[in-house]
Amino acid sequence: MQGLSDRIKKNKIPGSSRLKLMFRSLKYKNYRLFVEGQSLSLVGTWLQMVALTWLVYKLTNSALMLGIVGFSGQIPMFLVTPFAGVFADRWNRHKLLLITQSLALLQALVLTILVFLDVIQIWQIITLSILLGIINAFDMPIRQAFVFDMIEDHKEDIGNAIALNSSMVNAARLVGPSIAGILIATVGEGWCFFVNALSFTAVVISLLKMEIKFKPKPIKEFKVFAELKEGLKYSFNFAPIKNLLLLLASVSLVSTSLVLLAPVFAKQYLLGGADTYGFLIGAHGCGALLGAVYLLNKKNVLGLGRLITIAVTVFGVSVILFSFSRVFTLSVILMFFAGSGMMLHLASTNTLLQTISEESKRGRVMSFYAMSFRGMSPFGSLIAGSLGSLIGPPQTLVFSGIVCLSGVTIFFIKLPALRKIIRPIYENMGILPQLAEGVQSATDSAQRKVIQ
Repeated sequence: MQGLSDRIKKNKIPGSSRLKLMFRSLKYKNYRLFVEGQSLSLVGTWLQMVALTWLVYKLTNSALMLGIVGFSGQIPMFLVTPFAGVFADRWNRHKLLLITQSLALLQALVLTILVFLDVIQIWQIITLSILLGIINAFDMPIRQAFVFDMIEDHKEDIGNAIALNSSMVNAARLVGPSIAGILIATVGEGWCFFVNALSFTAVVISLLKMEIKFKPKPIKEFKVFAELKEGLKYSFNFAPIKNLLLLLASVSLVSTSLVLLAPVFAKQYLLGGADTYGFLIGAHGCGALLGAVYLLNKKNVLGLGRLITIAVTVFGVSVILFSFSRVFTLSVILMFFAGSGMMLHLASTNTLLQTISEESKRGRVMSFYAMSFRGMSPFGSLIAGSLGSLIGPPQTLVFSGIVCLSGVTIFFIKLPALRKIIRPIYENMGILPQLAEGVQSATDSAQRKVIQ
């Protein structure tokens, strides 16, 4: 016991070093440049999202049109993303990101010009939303797989890089809408679109400054559908990837209902107004941010499988309890836990998929991640809206929570077998030997854990 105590003390992280641990992925120049550009761009993205929603409602005064615009921007993620993964595995991801970010910049500029000229019409907004949806459908899997390229040869820091990116996303989610509200009220929606266009220049500049070593793929005939089929076969014949994706898809399909129905709960069940709704959404965002910060403090990938089961369980239980809550404070607390659980699930799944996928197929695997996560949103919105009208909002959330708990129960049962499959992968990558040096490996049983 004394030896174990000494090893724990030896591996204990001093308080002065905790920040270095949390932000250790910033020691890589390429990833540091990525964070600098992305942190500005994410705020700009939220500016455009909020301003576009307000603009559509101002032009049409129609909730239906809001749904149509939202659907048009989201559906490409489901239809196009798998093909984007093929390109991410075949071509230079660095150059592909330069193209997608530049196209997104142009889309924001076109939107800005149409608004400033006061000629914007709803059909133009729908067309531009579809265009941006297609751009994002290509960009997301490429960007996810590109993280592996930026971290270079130290793959044990992949989890930290993904957690840091999640922290940026959620920080922007808290800051962006507030800035958008001020700009819309003072100078109009057009300036939100213009600031977003400017923010993309920061990403483009950061990408141009990077020095990425591209490893050319073996020359062979390029057949998109054949390679897409190869990626599907690999992902769904490999049990760990298949189970991670299926759990993510099932949770993402029903998790949309919580945020979608939040305005209804704020008004009808909590007897509040816009401020009540704002607090609920803000609590959800704060929970997500805290979940990402927690992952920043993890030293390695050990324990992510167990963390996923806990995270989805917390989310499912929180959603069910939220459906019964008629007390404002309790509802805010439950939204906080739901946001934290959802973020821990997403980021942990992302990290595991990145580290267990073969390099030659990582882009396609991450395209299925994007499809399972973002591609389910339009269908989830339709289901939540239909069930909300048919059986009521509280019953819809109960159903959503039950689906989450059912899915995570199946995943938990399969988890021991999945660990055995993943262990050789981490040993070959050199990740597992390093993990064995940590506090978690102080005993023989801890050494046998991979994704427990």
